[in-house]
Amino acid sequence: MAPTLFDIDAKPGDLIEILGGVYHHWAVFIGGDEVVHLIPSTHRGGDLLEVLAFLESSDATVRRQRIWEVVGSNRFRVNNLLDDEYQPLDPGTIVGNAVKTVGQERPYNVATHNSEHFVTELRYGKPESRQVQTAAVIGGVAAAGVAVAVVGAALFSAFRKNKDKE
Repeated sequence: MAPTLFDIDAKPGDLIEILGGVYHHWAVFIGGDEVVHLIPSTHRGGDLLEVLAFLESSDATVRRQRIWEVVGSNRFRVNNLLDDEYQPLDPGTIVGNAVKTVGQERPYNVATHNSEHFVTELRYGKPESRQVQTAAVIGGVAAAGVAVAVVGAALFSAFRKNKDKE
């Protein structure tokens, strides 16, 4: 039997993280078996976590759906990721604000206005995306690694040229 939302102890106002490969999608649990989430307009159905749908879109729609329609076969968990940093709004306020946004068209950008930004703004009043911050750090480390390799290669080449002149 498939796990139910109640097996993971979700309460109205909780953030639901839908786990994917590269990209994790986020929703707000509003009670019953429903969530509210921000979905890019380029998403045409199928696997919600298709990266291309998220990279190609510049706008999105707020939807209210049954959690199983959103999660599909992907794993998910309750993840109120910023509760240690920020005071969450009252659950009734979170749910009320989420429901008020249903049907709205919003700007979408995977780095600045994604589903994680949307749900953290609903829960904490502050739009943040840890997966974007993590990607930026990883990208920065990778870029630094490439820079070190390039500088190292240049120094090695200069050293070899000097050695060949001797």
